[in-house]
Amino acid sequence: MCLLLGPLGVGKTMILKRLQVYSTKGSFDNLNDAPSTIATVGTNLTNVQLNKKNEVRVRELGGMMAPIWPNYFADCSIVLYVVDVSNLSQVSSACIQLLHVLSDPRLQTASILIILNKSDLPPPMSIQQIRSLLHLEDLAVSANQRIDVLEVSALTGQG
Repeated sequence: MCLLLGPLGVGKTMILKRLQVYSTKGSFDNLNDAPSTIATVGTNLTNVQLNKKNEVRVRELGGMMAPIWPNYFADCSIVLYVVDVSNLSQVSSACIQLLHVLSDPRLQTASILIILNKSDLPPPMSIQQIRSLLHLEDLAVSANQRIDVLEVSALTGQG
């Protein structure tokens, strides 16, 4: 099971929609046609076909559900954690939530992908400053989990 987590409004649903398009078409064709989304209240669950042999079940949990995210950690082997890099006031709260996720004992063997979303918008800080604010290099070195970071724009399909 893969969990798609992050604060409210960071683009989790758009990322999930992009993964669904990839799953059905086998490619990221027509990236300029951004799928329409509405804010997730609760959870979205979908299977994403990575290739002919590999499929992963992705559960998106709405940002408002952060207090109960741990209820879904038991069967999780992958966490996609989304941060909106264009919203500086949200970056610090996203960091705190991320630390809670990383410290949960049930996720100590999970692979973590931190998605720095909305890189197409003019950021209030450089990506390097945001990486520093989130302490991403420190997390990657000190966490038990494997942590990777990806800069994307779910809207345009960049990254």
